[in-house]
Amino acid sequence: MTKAGRRMFEGRVVSLDLEDVVLPNGAQAVFEVVRHPGGAAIVAVDVEQRVCLLNQLRPAVNRWLWELPAGKLDGAEDPLATARRELEEESGVRAHRWQSLGECYSSPGVFTEVVRLFLATGLETATARPEAHEIFTVAWVPLAEACQRALAGDIVDSKTVIGLLRAQAALA
Repeated sequence: MTKAGRRMFEGRVVSLDLEDVVLPNGAQAVFEVVRHPGGAAIVAVDVEQRVCLLNQLRPAVNRWLWELPAGKLDGAEDPLATARRELEEESGVRAHRWQSLGECYSSPGVFTEVVRLFLATGLETATARPEAHEIFTVAWVPLAEACQRALAGDIVDSKTVIGLLRAQAALA
């Protein structure tokens, strides 16, 4: 596959490129590609097997969504460093044990964003420091209940659904 592109938009978080692509079968196509630096999401589970969920306002979809604490990688920041920072900032806890739960793509037909998922345990209280543009409430929900809600369609954020189910399997 060969490609050439041109930048159409450069924003604070994302950029948009038009890419002329020659596919393996010889066909040519133009793809719109939204470039994103990637992020990290955290399944924080306490000693009572409760998981931290945020009920967060998402203006892009005009609704409140249940999500894991998560955030964008800053520059060349290591995904685990992002996870540690975001967990403390958003939920007000720190973790002593971290385990990778792999990665996921939010919408690979259009977005380059890769979200690295982490299981965080051995939690202790810290000081939450949410950013001014983040509007959410924090809830600690039994992990089994959160997974049931994900499977039932009550939790629809993809990184959260994947993270919850992978964490449940890792802790089984």
